[in-house]
Amino acid sequence: MKTVAVLILAFSCCLCEDQANENNDKVHQCLGSTVCCDINSLTSLTQSLGALEEKAANMAEKITVLEDKLINTEKEVLELRSLTGGTPQVAFSATLRESGFGNTGPFTTATPLKYKKVFSNIGNGYNSSTGIFTALVKGMYFFRFSVFVSSPPNTVVSLMKNSKRLTSVWDTVKSDSHDMGSNAVVIPLEVGDNVYVELWANRTVYSNNMNYNTFSGFLLFIT
Repeated sequence: MKTVAVLILAFSCCLCEDQANENNDKVHQCLGSTVCCDINSLTSLTQSLGALEEKAANMAEKITVLEDKLINTEKEVLELRSLTGGTPQVAFSATLRESGFGNTGPFTTATPLKYKKVFSNIGNGYNSSTGIFTALVKGMYFFRFSVFVSSPPNTVVSLMKNSKRLTSVWDTVKSDSHDMGSNAVVIPLEVGDNVYVELWANRTVYSNNMNYNTFSGFLLFIT
């Protein structure tokens, strides 16, 4: 755009020179004055065009950033929703160990159990790195967990919602060497609520390739 303005300026100057040669001195002076005015106007126009080009470049960069954000947002929505016919689908199930056997715990403080082997995770609400399920859809949910302990049995495991205890399974030393228990709840969740299974301090659970310890949940209906 700057180049076009300069060419127009040069053409105007040449045109004015030809006209001056054909006319008398008085006319030449008048045209010279007009050309000066045109030169000033074109110079100002060139500067304005340069400023507009800079603004356009800045706007293009901002549009590119916004487009990238929009694409990422659309991907997140697709991952979070898992829609079929407009109805959100949320369900997960996992067990404690991917392989091997032995006790988990004891820990000096109450600790969320990390169920590493994931059987299913529709809607990506469960995080195997933390053991925490995060609600991505508001609604009523069902959760169940199972617990197995070996000799000597000594465990207390609780289902937690946002650090609040909902229900538990408990077992301590008895004449038998192995015990198993489970519990379940149906609860309402808001978007962002966390649900997890917590092992109490100084307690243990035992697991092997039989996958005794599980944590599962699914969305019953949205509210």
